Amino acid sequence: MMDQLREKLGRMLGRRPSSLQVAALCVDPATGKVLLITSRGTGRWIIPKGWPMEGRTLGEAAAQEAWEEAGVRGTLSPDEIGSYRYDKLQDRGFAIPVEVKVFRIDVDALRRKFPEADQRNRDWFTPEHAAALVDESGLKKLLLSLPVFSPSR
Repeated sequence: MMDQLREKLGRMLGRRPSSLQVAALCVDPATGKVLLITSRGTGRWIIPKGWPMEGRTLGEAAAQEAWEEAGVRGTLSPDEIGSYRYDKLQDRGFAIPVEVKVFRIDVDALRRKFPEADQRNRDWFTPEHAAALVDESGLKKLLLSLPVFSPSR
């Protein structure tokens, strides 16, 4: 209800409604660590994300982004595990509001060669460390909400 009111007020004041992106939270099921990548523009730590794709579910689009941006192959959880919002800076110097729906991928393999390998760095972090590295407050909360990892015996 509050989000609807905020969006209506924003439209009255000339703010565009949020655009939608999808993201992959890539998790190593053996360690509980999460994979972060650097953004192409600023080099900030982020998770793989992009725009929905025609002919694919939102989760499938997130898995495709995980492949293209991080070289991830894995098992997609079909249900969204959360979402967050941020303002995406555009080339012309203005920002648009974006809502990001996040899907978990348990990583089976991490390839060395992938489409954006020469444009990004990637590394594994505990969810707590990853939360300290990312800028978006909603993504921080999502990372900190992951269950505490305990190895199976």
